Amino acid sequence: MIDPFYQLLVLFFVIFDPLASFVVFTVATNKMQGRERKIIALIAVLVAASLSLLVLIFGQNLLDLFNTKINEFQIAGGIILGILGVKMVLGYSLTNIDQLKNNSGWAVASIIGTPLLTGPAAITSIILSAHDYGRAVTGSAIGVVLLGTAVLFYNAERVGKVLGKILIQVISTILGLITLSWGVKYILQGLAA
Repeated sequence: MIDPFYQLLVLFFVIFDPLASFVVFTVATNKMQGRERKIIALIAVLVAASLSLLVLIFGQNLLDLFNTKINEFQIAGGIILGILGVKMVLGYSLTNIDQLKNNSGWAVASIIGTPLLTGPAAITSIILSAHDYGRAVTGSAIGVVLLGTAVLFYNAERVGKVLGKILIQVISTILGLITLSWGVKYILQGLAA
């Protein structure tokens, strides 16, 4: 059996989908200077990390506040993950990239931070994973994924040349299938509870 940390690492890599966000980041910042791009990269990851930390710490309290049980949230989260997975598999854009091109650096950073990196699927997964595996393991997996994302964004020019759009799309499609399977898993767990 695979260690929960590695399972969560794969889950959060798939859900945060740094490669899809990377494509949006490179398109939205292609006219910016190198230093400005790096600042935007840092801010985007900090926005995602801050939101993830808040959800990790207060996620269960949010459920209690809205009088929602964990199994109901699992079903709702599974549906969100399923929709996200289908979009990724079919190659649909998760955001309107053309709108981002004209936004300021701060707007680009916040849009990439949330909802792209830390969107509804990530929030759902953080709450459910913290419930199932504990905050420490969940937080560690999120931290590793966001650190990798920061490195990816920080080196956007070099990585873009190496990977290319086609390889990124192929990887995103495979990750979409994994996301869809996690959505099905959450729905089944919610129904079984």
